[in-house]
Amino acid sequence: MLETTRTYRAKIVNHQQVSDDLDDCGHSASKLWNVARYHSQQEWDETGEIPSEADLKRELKDHERYSDLHSQSSQRVLEELAEAFNGWFKKRKNGDTDANPPGYRKRGDNHPRSTVTWKQNGIKHDTANDRLRLSKGFNLKSHRSDFILTEYETRPDVSVENIQQVRAVWNGDRWELHLVCKKEIPVEDAPGDTTAGIDLGISNYLAIAYSDGDAELYPGNVLKQDKHYFTRDEYDTEGENGPSRRALRARQKLSRRKDHFLHALAKHIVERCIDHRVGRIAIGNLSRIREDENGESRNWGKRGNKKLHGWEFDRFTTLLEYKAEHGILVDRKSERDTSKTCSCCGRKRDANRVERGLYVCESCGAALNADVNGAVNIRRKITQIPPTGDMSNGRLARPAVHLFNQTSGRFAPSEQVDCKP
Repeated sequence: MLETTRTYRAKIVNHQQVSDDLDDCGHSASKLWNVARYHSQQEWDETGEIPSEADLKRELKDHERYSDLHSQSSQRVLEELAEAFNGWFKKRKNGDTDANPPGYRKRGDNHPRSTVTWKQNGIKHDTANDRLRLSKGFNLKSHRSDFILTEYETRPDVSVENIQQVRAVWNGDRWELHLVCKKEIPVEDAPGDTTAGIDLGISNYLAIAYSDGDAELYPGNVLKQDKHYFTRDEYDTEGENGPSRRALRARQKLSRRKDHFLHALAKHIVERCIDHRVGRIAIGNLSRIREDENGESRNWGKRGNKKLHGWEFDRFTTLLEYKAEHGILVDRKSERDTSKTCSCCGRKRDANRVERGLYVCESCGAALNADVNGAVNIRRKITQIPPTGDMSNGRLARPAVHLFNQTSGRFAPSEQVDCKP
């Protein structure tokens, strides 16, 4: 058996009853972050060094704000701040003068709702009734109960067992739960022992690189066309009572078409991996792509924000994990520097990416499709074994392209797909 983790999103059924308690925890997490941020700044100003995660926990364990949350939840806030500072400090050492240190979580007099994490000691799971008891900190127990009793609901096919962590995440409108569970996968069911890397993008929704040197691109043009068509002015109309009936039907149809695309793509990728005898997939982890280093919303510009917020990368990865879980392990890996690094020689330079789709390495002369280059680097996050097949420039610069056939509802090589409307 191969042990891995899966993260399941869950709706809070009794949201009205627990939202105030979760608000308190979310605001407390922001306040503790700010206290630790101030302490870190003082340490930096006095010594020129960033306090470590252990230093922060030792110095702040007796602080009043630390007691607002369960001790393990407070520890996780300090761990996140230490990780953010370490990331900034590494960039600074590497000469990135534009990198900013993590900021304070405050807007005027208001503290935003930060994500709150409960580890195993702060969780009691009632599997029979789909309920979770999430422990509060000492300070928040005084005026209400000692715990938050949340009732959750997941997809019908999901079995929530062996919970390792629970994260309460504010999605802008309401709280939702992310349940991190330990899961075992039978190794004997794996189709092979090779690896593949997947780079997620916008123009090309997905690029995949296999161990044998093969690479494929999956453009997202169908999603873009659908979004443009079903959000035209005549569809996207709203009156005093909200969206028109026609607008609602258009949005529902757009949602169904997107769902079908993602399901079909995940199924197709699993089938291709079985053909290539893949036992393990590394996929870029973009769970925080919408946030900057301070945890605030990242501004990609008007067009970039519009594209990004229609880009359901986390949902696709979850679908891929589900469809592959009977034999192929899916690992979410950081995409850090994978777009800047040459997959042939390992040299890293921002200037190597000369165009949106082309990566040219000045050190070794390799010319590669930029998304495939990223996919190869992501694959190497789980194995350093080089591809066994031909890695010539031509093969990597012009990978096979698979398009979505709207008539059949399946993916096929571009030469087999009728692209006419």
